[in-house]
Amino acid sequence: MSAAESLWFGDPPDRARPTGWDRARLGVVVPLCVVVAVAIVCIVVAALSSAQRADEVALERETQLLTRAIANHGEWSLRRLRRIVHSQEAVAAAEIDQTPSIARQRIAAWLEPLLDHDLTAVVNSSGQIVHMQFSAAEADAAFVARATDRLAAIVAYRRARDGTLPEGAILLSSGERPAGQRRDGDAVLLQNFGGRLAVVTAVPLGDGLATTSGADPNRAPAVLTVRLIDRTAIANIAERLQLANLRLLDGKTIPPGDHVHEITDPTRRVIARFAWSPQRPGAEILQSVVPFIGIALAAFAMLAGLVLRYMRRTAVTIAAGENRLRHLALHDPLCGLPNRIYFGERLQSVIADVKHGGSPAAVFYIDLDHFKDVNDTLGHPVGDELIRLVTLRLTRTVRDGDLVARLGGDEFAVIASTPPDHAELQTIAGRIIGALCAPYSVGGHTIVIGASIGIAIVDRHSEGGAADIMRYADMALYRAKNEGRNRACIYDAVMDADLSQRKLVEQDLREAIEADRLKVLYQPIVNASGEKVVGVEALARWPHAARGFIPPSEFIPIAEHSGLIINLGAHVLRRACLDAKNWPGITVAVNVSPMQFRQVDFVATVERTLAETGLDPARLEIELTESTLLGNLDNAEIAMGRLRALGVQLALDDFGTGYSSLLYLRRFPFTRLKIDRSFVCSIEKAADAAAIVHAVVSLGRGLGMRVTAEGVETAEQHLFLRAAGVHCMQGYRFGPPAEAAEIARRLAEPGVYRSIEGDAAAALAS
Repeated sequence: MSAAESLWFGDPPDRARPTGWDRARLGVVVPLCVVVAVAIVCIVVAALSSAQRADEVALERETQLLTRAIANHGEWSLRRLRRIVHSQEAVAAAEIDQTPSIARQRIAAWLEPLLDHDLTAVVNSSGQIVHMQFSAAEADAAFVARATDRLAAIVAYRRARDGTLPEGAILLSSGERPAGQRRDGDAVLLQNFGGRLAVVTAVPLGDGLATTSGADPNRAPAVLTVRLIDRTAIANIAERLQLANLRLLDGKTIPPGDHVHEITDPTRRVIARFAWSPQRPGAEILQSVVPFIGIALAAFAMLAGLVLRYMRRTAVTIAAGENRLRHLALHDPLCGLPNRIYFGERLQSVIADVKHGGSPAAVFYIDLDHFKDVNDTLGHPVGDELIRLVTLRLTRTVRDGDLVARLGGDEFAVIASTPPDHAELQTIAGRIIGALCAPYSVGGHTIVIGASIGIAIVDRHSEGGAADIMRYADMALYRAKNEGRNRACIYDAVMDADLSQRKLVEQDLREAIEADRLKVLYQPIVNASGEKVVGVEALARWPHAARGFIPPSEFIPIAEHSGLIINLGAHVLRRACLDAKNWPGITVAVNVSPMQFRQVDFVATVERTLAETGLDPARLEIELTESTLLGNLDNAEIAMGRLRALGVQLALDDFGTGYSSLLYLRRFPFTRLKIDRSFVCSIEKAADAAAIVHAVVSLGRGLGMRVTAEGVETAEQHLFLRAAGVHCMQGYRFGPPAEAAEIARRLAEPGVYRSIEGDAAAALAS
């Protein structure tokens, strides 16, 4: 390993020294043991929590079942009493109220099926007990006295307006009591009869209307039954619900391990206390889980041993590869320069040093001009090799202490320690541009590219961090590109204002497109003699409410940068097709941006627009530039073929200013060539411009294309182009862009128009 490699990647670790392993053991093994311990604790806590929750759920379920069993006991008594009260043998309410002594024998026979109840009583509409019968086991005087008092309290509760329950009783269920009807409906109560728990059932007789004069019409005779919940009933409930050792508690001592459930009245007075031995599924869960916990602990121990063994074997390898991985993570794999992450970290460090008194620095943000064209035309392998050559030139141009990084694609950056002198910064930038713009030889191709540079100064007065400095450099780079490329611009505060202004213009343009406030003007295209209008070119114009007419050179680049050019182009296309319907016999040319043409649905949009507007496709001409075709040859050929199949004409605009590849003219179905205005303006001054015009006209005619010259302003230019064989011309000599109404008037009255000569045409063009 060389000295440089040792410095960059680090020396290999010493296998014989145990200190590295000791540090690894402390740094990794200890946390691993902590994790294992925490996992074990979590497993134990989870098991205990699950067991406790299982016990709670089981106990809650048993309590609900017991409560429901007691309620079912009362409902069973109520249903049975209802069947007897409403049977055909029932004694009428009037007989009970008027002749109770006579009806008593019939009552006894009627209620004979209820002899298995501990007590059965009949009360009249006045609340007096007119008949009472007991089971043989409960016929003692003390029980009769207690029962009489409890029944009187129950009768009073049923007739009370406030619905206050008797002391020591709860309501298990009751019949409905609609408004305006009787209050003494069916009821089932659970009550303590002198220390003995009983279910009391009450069912009224008849329709609830008293039969005696002057009595309350909302009262009626009723039958009441009392059924004690004795040991036999409790044993049946316990057997049915699988409640072990269910019993009623007389004392207050709670047996160990048993659960006590208290039933209380609304005043919190205890009516009954049940106790039973609850099921404990949690213990069963623990018994089944404990072996698995032991196995898990053993597995954790084995795993820890294996991990420690593996770590001991691989510690040296991991340490040796860390620096190499960091290098790969922080450097560009193509050219080996630091990448954006490394550059950002270094820039942040430089900013901190400068603010603490270090030397000022500057960031040079470099963007290669026309690099994408190289990738598109010559392929990515050539582009990759070009990036490597640019890297070599750039590293040789800067000083040894400066940092060069590739931020991605065709973007590079340099951090240079230099005084914040604008002349010095421009000198450094000029040296970089000169080195990068010299021709390259790659794979037998001679390639010439450019470079634009944005410069941001880092001094004590700089605000923000690395992201802000890069934003300043990016704004300066944007200015350099707008000013013609192959130059450098230094950031100043005015650029912030320019950026804010561009954002405002972008927002206003978005609103103008949505609100249909853009205008479409039309510049006439005339025949070679200049006497007849054969077509028009649609041009977008923006009348701003506050700034007046904003030139296309300002808002078109913003629209392309923001993506608004797609909606803008669709709007111009539709407006042009609608207006052209009123001008029979002439074509309408519409410029299409590269972004708009490359949309997947562009051809469908044109077809839909023609169908909706009703314009003849042969009268529509789509103007494309060579930049539209770069890197998009196959898709462009398919789209243009579909357009020609529709009947749409295709024009190659600004021919001669780009690559002017003859391949485009042979491969694509263009019907018209348009000579750029820069050649037309120079034909009177430069012989080479005149020769180029002659060559383009001959080329177009030879390929069967019509040739149109743009920017014609003088009679001399007109005569030269006519003699050269140009088919059509447009320019301010033949009229400036005008609104649709003016075009219609000119077509209707062709004799009114006359050509604009010399300075007047130049003035309009400016």
